[in-house]
Amino acid sequence: MNLHNIKPRPGAKHRVKRLGCGESSGLGKTSGRGHKGQKSRSGGGVRPGFEGGQMPLHRRLPKRGFNNTRFQDKIAVVNVASLNDRFEDGATVNEATLRAARLIKGSYDAIKVLGNGDLAKKLTVEGCKVSATAREKIEKAGGSVA
Repeated sequence: MNLHNIKPRPGAKHRVKRLGCGESSGLGKTSGRGHKGQKSRSGGGVRPGFEGGQMPLHRRLPKRGFNNTRFQDKIAVVNVASLNDRFEDGATVNEATLRAARLIKGSYDAIKVLGNGDLAKKLTVEGCKVSATAREKIEKAGGSVA
């Protein structure tokens, strides 16, 4: 098989609908939009969830209980294995150094170091939440958690 032999699967490619190209094309005149009405106009149509004036489903259903997604903290997760790859022995790990190493991008309320993977370097972790397994691995490698 070579690049010049490759073809799409049968039925994967369709002819583009050419609208308004004469009556004999089958899609001339009204271009498949029918006659008059809201959906025949350019920019016409109803918004998502609109049910023709009937009370929409999302308003008919009862809303109960508390949902925390609006209020929960957004936490950046960093694994011990990625610290091992990006930092030198004896380095200090904090938010600034994690951003410089491109392990964190965007805005977060907190940073948490998790214990997935192995750590062979002595690191000092500051200003981050640390899981129990991550703390154990960092201290076992000779590092410290501040």
